[in-house]
Amino acid sequence: MPVDARTDKLIRRTTMIGTVTAAYFLLTSDFGSQPNALDPLKKAIESAQFSLKNFVFGSDKKANENAKEEPKIDRAK
Repeated sequence: MPVDARTDKLIRRTTMIGTVTAAYFLLTSDFGSQPNALDPLKKAIESAQFSLKNFVFGSDKKANENAKEEPKIDRAK
């Protein structure tokens, strides 16, 4: 009995997601908060997030420099 292509694609994606989730829980469940095999991956993801945040929003150093350079409004009239 042939399976519809959309159904087959959905089943494959669901299977992959379930497999990855199960593998993640199996790798991390025994370690708790102790260092584990996924720490290098976690550090790489956090580093990429930090780099992207700095690229999009600018670094905190630049924001502080820009705030210092803005002229103050003289309200004494």
